[in-house]
Amino acid sequence: MSNIIEVTDLAQPELDLFARLTEAQLRSRREQEKGIFIGESPKVITRALDAGCRPVAFLMERKHITGDAQGILARCPDTPVYTASRELLAGLTGYQLTRGVLCAMRRPQLPSVEDLCGGARRVAVLEGIVDSTNVGAIFRSAAALHMDAVLVTPTCCDPLNRRALRVSMGTVFQVPWTRIGEAPPDWPQPGLRRLRALGFKTAAMALSDTTLSIEDPRLMGEERLAIVLGTEGDGLAADTIADCDYTVRIPMSHNVDSLNVAAASAVAFWQLRAR
Repeated sequence: MSNIIEVTDLAQPELDLFARLTEAQLRSRREQEKGIFIGESPKVITRALDAGCRPVAFLMERKHITGDAQGILARCPDTPVYTASRELLAGLTGYQLTRGVLCAMRRPQLPSVEDLCGGARRVAVLEGIVDSTNVGAIFRSAAALHMDAVLVTPTCCDPLNRRALRVSMGTVFQVPWTRIGEAPPDWPQPGLRRLRALGFKTAAMALSDTTLSIEDPRLMGEERLAIVLGTEGDGLAADTIADCDYTVRIPMSHNVDSLNVAAASAVAFWQLRAR
């Protein structure tokens, strides 16, 4: 039986995880084993549990204890469950809970790039993508469209950000991922060298009249390919483009010059998937 705790005081320190700690404080990058992330919605939480993530505490509307969250709570009988009305919880978190359920969970230990990519044929690399919605959408496309792994550079939004998780529908827990470097000097040249050492050719998705079309058979013929996607607005850094093996464009019509990075990722993942 779950330990149900009625929230009567929004200042309870046990609720800091859900309302008063920043993403950086939750992440605790210097002590990763102590880091926390927040999963929102039963589907996201279920996929996190299926991936082996350990719950710390739940926060939910009362009705979900015997409703949408019933199966989740049955899997976590020793985890405290803080509960209150929808209005009180919105006052605590500052937003309406999606389907009324949050779970604070321990961050998983990330593998090395070498361990993650050892058997991979297609990987996505996210360079400095800061919008959590885009990161979540890219992970969803990566999971659906045959990417073996995702690598995020040091300046990229955290894939375990609450909103990124929600937009990804929990697929962050289904496609393997890790960081390619912990600080900006680790990317691009050192990171690209690591990928080449693993046998990958690198394809920078960028706008240029001198680039290869994404339909070029040389790209699809590569045994191992890393698809490198850049930040919103500016795209990939010039140094990254210069150091990649290919620069690749998506042919477009009606004088459209670019796609949102999440939309471009879906096109690239499908077209460049391993055959």
